Amino acid sequence: MEKSLRPRVIVSKCMGFDACRYNGQTLPDKFVEKLKDYVDYYPVCAEVEIGLGVPRNPIRLVIEEGQTVLYQPATDTEYTQAMIDFCGRCFGELSDIDGLILKGRSPSCGTKDVKVYLGKTKVAGSVKGQGVFAAEAFKYYPHGAIEEEGRLTNFRIREHFLTKLYTMCRFRQVEETATMAALVKFQANNKYLLMAYSQKEQKVLGQIVANHEKLAVDQLIGYYKEGLARAFAKIPRYRNYINVMMHIFGYFSDSLSSGEKTFILDSFDKYRNGKIPLSVPLNILKSYVIRYNDGYLLEQTIWAPFPEELMDISDSGKMEDEVGQ
Repeated sequence: MEKSLRPRVIVSKCMGFDACRYNGQTLPDKFVEKLKDYVDYYPVCAEVEIGLGVPRNPIRLVIEEGQTVLYQPATDTEYTQAMIDFCGRCFGELSDIDGLILKGRSPSCGTKDVKVYLGKTKVAGSVKGQGVFAAEAFKYYPHGAIEEEGRLTNFRIREHFLTKLYTMCRFRQVEETATMAALVKFQANNKYLLMAYSQKEQKVLGQIVANHEKLAVDQLIGYYKEGLARAFAKIPRYRNYINVMMHIFGYFSDSLSSGEKTFILDSFDKYRNGKIPLSVPLNILKSYVIRYNDGYLLEQTIWAPFPEELMDISDSGKMEDEVGQ
């Protein structure tokens, strides 16, 4: 893939960039550290930026009169509006962002499963919610790749995050170029990756590029970006990738020996059963694409949607077919 491709990523500053946690500590993350050589980071600590010191009294999410607010029990102070105002300033200055990696379970940065207390006083029970900074990020960057560091220890979630992150970075280049030729090339080069994620959305995107209504390029690019975000909304199923690999296999299967066919199809089965990562059958297929020198297939981003150096298959759990979103 393109060596010069460097996504722009907002990251929680406490994850190895500064000792800005409420207790004055830092929590380095191995994946965040590894990614430093491949992305441009923009570290942010929202709590420090709204005036809370280091160390500081903890803040929490509470439900008050039907509304979720950001609250500091020790000082009996609400910080909801201050956080929202900061997000407006921060995100307004950082418009060309491809993704975010946020600190999980934080009342400001947690993307899900953040504890929300049922009132400011001591009460029984709580529900799960989303941090205020994270919630504003999803509003401001609806097309971006957004995850928290804890979930990224899961192989399939991490693979999906990186694929979406680098795809949106490539598309940002299309936006900057703002030509029909760039959009057509993007659609062509990402055909099989898009098919693996959503065959339905891949067809919709193809129709957008066809531009039967003769729309202006900037308007067309806007519609395309919406569809691209829909295509990458969920982790694709194993069978989606297998269907695409079978399609590519069909380009040269008639030229293969029975032993070669068996070997390739066996790799598909092993991937289906979670015994090998996706990179194995893809690399086998790519070796034949190189052998038969198919220029169109060689240009496909499905072979390496993100740097191969980031393909670490160590995982917190099984490579299951469905990972919670």
